Amino acid sequence: MRKTAPEPLSHRSMNLLSRLLLPAAEDRQPSSPARAMLRRELSNLRRDEFEDLCALAQSNHVIVRGLQALAGLMREGPDAVQIEWAESALVAERARIAGAIHYLHEIFVAFGERGLDAMAIKSLDHWPDMGSDLDLYTNAAPEEVIRLMTSRFHARIAPRSWGDWLARKWNFLIPGLAEAVEVHAGTLGQTGEQKTVASRLVEESRTVLLCGYSFRVPSASGRLTIATLQRMYRHFYFRLCDILDTVELADGDGIDYEALRSLAKDAGIWEGVATYLKIVSDYASSYRGIGLELPAFVREAAKFGGGEVYFGGGFLRVPIVPQSAQLYGAQLAHVLRRGELHNGARLGMLPWLATAAVVGQKLTGSDKGIW
Repeated sequence: MRKTAPEPLSHRSMNLLSRLLLPAAEDRQPSSPARAMLRRELSNLRRDEFEDLCALAQSNHVIVRGLQALAGLMREGPDAVQIEWAESALVAERARIAGAIHYLHEIFVAFGERGLDAMAIKSLDHWPDMGSDLDLYTNAAPEEVIRLMTSRFHARIAPRSWGDWLARKWNFLIPGLAEAVEVHAGTLGQTGEQKTVASRLVEESRTVLLCGYSFRVPSASGRLTIATLQRMYRHFYFRLCDILDTVELADGDGIDYEALRSLAKDAGIWEGVATYLKIVSDYASSYRGIGLELPAFVREAAKFGGGEVYFGGGFLRVPIVPQSAQLYGAQLAHVLRRGELHNGARLGMLPWLATAAVVGQKLTGSDKGIW
């Protein structure tokens, strides 16, 4: 993987987390030299280095999995203070997740009582980790959602950015809940262009049981389609959780690549999905020695791979020009070929929105209110 230089501490933390969470098969054995070397490196971490590792793991939504792996590895050697640090941080994070998932269940119950469909997207993909927001998709009318959230949970609506207006999403702030509740109403995509696919995601959804609570979530194909929309067409960076979640899905034979291609082609983002999978495969291979067993039609559709991704700002960055710009152009052409002029017009605003966000970031240090 191509890497940038100036962030040595966080860069080291990303490397340590990747080695912890993506070990080669032989390195899962206590007798492995590479495992012993990693344990020595971790046992020498200073407190500030450990805090940096935790902060990076938190922002990459792998803190539970990362610290569980770290504590387990450290127990194979002499007693080390890092075990105590890890266990203390795990207690705090699990308490946060327990509170968040309780609220999420209450929200699901409230939607159900009013006969409204709801589906958890993104937030539960990282289990036993959880994202920093609680994300839902619903086909209910926005006014029904707003009425429910404000009356039942006394939520207030956070200021909406231009991107929020286009995407038809609202962030609700609930008293007593640290996480914002982000609700997508009737459509997905950064400009709200994915209405047909959103409907398919609901039809193909499934139910999972977590902490004794039942949640409706997308199928594996739906998860990967949403992740691609977020990573390859909006944020242009990967979190480590995206790599790990996809590897776990693939290793568990949880990906039906034919079904995924069908859904992604319907969305006009098949090349983006294939590229997403190729990046994940290449990154995993760089640490554990093997990537994903991708079918030939996936590899052939991918436009680039992990060699184009670099570490920066705490995440794995995807180049926007020309790589991601080509994927966007293909998506726009697909929408226009289908005669979806309204969606094409919405999607056509994305470059202007992205440009405004970049300018805002440079002028004010924030893209708040735009992206």
